[in-house]
Amino acid sequence: MTDTTELTAWRSVAELYRHFFAGLVLRTVAQRGAKDAAELVFRTFRRQHHARFLPGLRKLGLDTLPDAVAAASYHYLSNRIGGVSVEFMPDSDRKAWVRFPPPRWVWPTVTICAIPTEVSAAMLRGWQAHNGVSLGNPRLGFVCTGMTPDGQPGLEGYFLEHDRELAPEERLRFARHESAPPFDPARAPKLDPVAWPAARLAKAHRGYAMEYVRSALPEVLQAFGPEATRFLAGGAARLVGMQMYPDTAAGLGITSEPGAAGFARFMVRLAEAQGDRAAMERNGAGFVVRQEGWALMRGVPEGGDVLLDCWAGLLEGAAMAHDRRMTVRREGFTWSIGG
Repeated sequence: MTDTTELTAWRSVAELYRHFFAGLVLRTVAQRGAKDAAELVFRTFRRQHHARFLPGLRKLGLDTLPDAVAAASYHYLSNRIGGVSVEFMPDSDRKAWVRFPPPRWVWPTVTICAIPTEVSAAMLRGWQAHNGVSLGNPRLGFVCTGMTPDGQPGLEGYFLEHDRELAPEERLRFARHESAPPFDPARAPKLDPVAWPAARLAKAHRGYAMEYVRSALPEVLQAFGPEATRFLAGGAARLVGMQMYPDTAAGLGITSEPGAAGFARFMVRLAEAQGDRAAMERNGAGFVVRQEGWALMRGVPEGGDVLLDCWAGLLEGAAMAHDRRMTVRREGFTWSIGG
């Protein structure tokens, strides 16, 4: 049985990666502008869609429902599994609402203040607007009735099966004058508590957050090239690593221990909580940490050293927060830590 320490560690990893994704988007907004940030978000969510939507429908037992209801049900259950606040309101076999009330999970705390409208819309273009295409139903589209970055009380809208086939530009449209009906939890799909105990939910929550980074890093590279990727993603990782280090260490059960030994223990515990294996050993006055595998990017063909350099920024930033005088050198997945 998984104990509460492990569940807390998985949730801590989820928070780290949630902030990493948000930090990457914000850094892209700040350094390259809203248009490029929207392109990155569109690519990330389209990549996630292709990887997760149809397999997820089957896994959750939703693939026999009418298309509009199936699409909305998927967004409800998959996001609930990820720890996201979400509502589901069925209207008919051809129309079903989803609503993400504040606070928005994907934009932690006040980061939402810097999210442009086009970046929020890019999420919908990347995923919701493509549901009909993936389902083989060219009449299915998504109507957005509100977006939180615009000051509206949540991201909301409905999947609608029209009476005709939609042109690509019609798969997402906006109707800001409409408003989602009240949420009735009794009408929403539910997970089987036997099949989804606390441990499985916590692990899925971790995977949900890590998936954002897994999808985003290759798309930064494809959109902007290696140099910009290291600047944007690697820079965001270092900043997030610094900012999140105290909370992440606490969530991993790491007590305050200065110097190389304390940070080596943090690295090993983080690797284990991420689904990797790592070990530490003394090396003179310092320590060496060796990590086996890289669960985050397993099976992703793009990037190689570029994406590894970016991801390693999380640990570089955490090391700066742990002890700014400490030296950390890396070769592949081996870190040498000097006090």
